[in-house]
Amino acid sequence: MAQPFDADLLLEAEALACIRDDRVLFEGLGFRLGNGELLMLEGRNGSGKTSLLRILCSIRLADAGEVRWCGTEIQRLGPDYHLQLSYVGHRDGIKQDLTPEENLRMARALGAPNPATGVLDALEHFGLRGFEDVPTRTLSAGQQRRVALARLVATEAPLWILDEPFTSLDRHGIGVFESVMAAHLDRGGMIVMTTHHRVALEGERVHRINLSP
Repeated sequence: MAQPFDADLLLEAEALACIRDDRVLFEGLGFRLGNGELLMLEGRNGSGKTSLLRILCSIRLADAGEVRWCGTEIQRLGPDYHLQLSYVGHRDGIKQDLTPEENLRMARALGAPNPATGVLDALEHFGLRGFEDVPTRTLSAGQQRRVALARLVATEAPLWILDEPFTSLDRHGIGVFESVMAAHLDRGGMIVMTTHHRVALEGERVHRINLSP
């Protein structure tokens, strides 16, 4: 059984601003996210949701403000911060010529492997047993998305940053991943995400920021 994450995790943003093509997408943005909490980013297309996720991943720099992980600015942490997060973007980010099993083994080699969930266990959880040894490019769009999401449970990162994770999933796949997210929060993990799908997670642990003016 997976062990709980450290009980004092904290992701903070303070006075963040993002400018694109001389247009201010957002400014003065701040939040605090702790163990077992989910932050839902809302807003119309072009409001800066994906840009904010990329800032939180340290893929791009904010035009003002800072992001801190457990009290330390993320640029100062460098690779140590990247080991604490898993990112799934609009694109699946998987190697098409590798098999699903090889994709997950590569993810475990680059990150921290989850000792409680092996590669084949993760694939089975997402309904991919029997497809583990075929080239990923031969899978349907929904199956490829499930390979990308299976990396989350095959590796051990407390912070998940997800950009439209339900893309290409059918109703069953959505239900499976909602249960995976709930289990991650129950362990004390954290999630920041965007989605146009109504998520079956509510209550005090779910927070929302709307980036549309």
